Amino acid sequence: MRVVDRNDGRTDGRAYLAASGVFATGMLGTTLPTPLYGLYREQFGFSEFMVTVVFAVYAVGVITALLVAGGFSDVHGRRPLLLGALALSALSAVCFLFEGGLPLLFVGRVLSGFSAGLFSGTGTVAVLEIAPENQRGRAGLAATAANMGGLGLGPLISGLLAEYAPWPLVLPFLLDLGLIAVCIVIVLLLPETVSHSGLRPPLRPQGLKVPHEVHDVFGPCALAAFAGFALLGLFTAVAPAFLAETLGERNLAVAGAVVLCLFCASTCGQVLMDRVGARGALLWGCVVLVLGLLAIGAALYWESLALLIVGALIGGVGQGMAFRAALTQVSSAAPRQYQGATISTFFVVAYVGISLPVVAVGALALGLGLKDAGLLFTGGVVLMVAGVAVRVRRSLNSSVTLS
Repeated sequence: MRVVDRNDGRTDGRAYLAASGVFATGMLGTTLPTPLYGLYREQFGFSEFMVTVVFAVYAVGVITALLVAGGFSDVHGRRPLLLGALALSALSAVCFLFEGGLPLLFVGRVLSGFSAGLFSGTGTVAVLEIAPENQRGRAGLAATAANMGGLGLGPLISGLLAEYAPWPLVLPFLLDLGLIAVCIVIVLLLPETVSHSGLRPPLRPQGLKVPHEVHDVFGPCALAAFAGFALLGLFTAVAPAFLAETLGERNLAVAGAVVLCLFCASTCGQVLMDRVGARGALLWGCVVLVLGLLAIGAALYWESLALLIVGALIGGVGQGMAFRAALTQVSSAAPRQYQGATISTFFVVAYVGISLPVVAVGALALGLGLKDAGLLFTGGVVLMVAGVAVRVRRSLNSSVTLS
């Protein structure tokens, strides 16, 4: 029999912050290549479409890890999965250090995806469980902020190093390896929150898991996460190329900073969720996300850097509100014994959103150009998010009527 041993408040409250730092470092490594894709294009001679394919391979790795090992930490503990995720992240950095052409870039991105897949579910649950009972709310914010904050810091760090330091395709990954080494020590010192009586069940793929207790909330929450992650994917994979080719802004630090704006705004949106509650934040997050997408569409149409930054900030706030609200509702509704697997399934849907639409933009860009492809993308996501908002609104109205 498996028992999840949530700490009872006797654990040092700083432990969950240390776990959040590990989580952020793991996610940071996944976006380090973002401002560097232009340099790889020059070095290896591949197209913008191939950039989106390389990016999408990362998402395939994430989804595979979530499907195969989404519930492993529920059975075998949080610490072994976190250590495995850090090891995969280190191997990914090593692949990028060798700069061996497209095959090695693909391998590095797949390994990075495996790492992110393990971190997405296990990292979130570990932070929540390590926190003392009276700090669970802060721990939820810390977990989601670590996810988005780490993703945002990756492009900024690599953009700064690539623009102003030597070895632009080497130094970012050397720094990443150093941070990973520190995180391994931290994980070894963190408390394990999963204990067992009897034999551990064998490792086997977990697949998708949505317990019947979660069915009512999972649909709209997962769709909101899909749409929000589609926006994150667009910025992470395509925004640097749009800045360089359409706006003539080739400073890699600026490209990293623009992407950081989106993820920082997402973190701010997560903070705002506390003011309106999870269900209200899901609705308002979708509304704000639509406004941000409209601003991004305007930026693409009028080729305006200022509007692009405004759209990133507004869209990021909406994405953050909707994402944290969705994650909160799904994790709260999930039975304890299936929490890790359920959250992993939630992230599967989210990472489908970060991959397939981006590849579609890359494919459309071959015939339409990056600008028109981006406009079609934003229009499609606006319709999707608006549909989710209508469904959430109806659900809220039904709840008020029943009460």
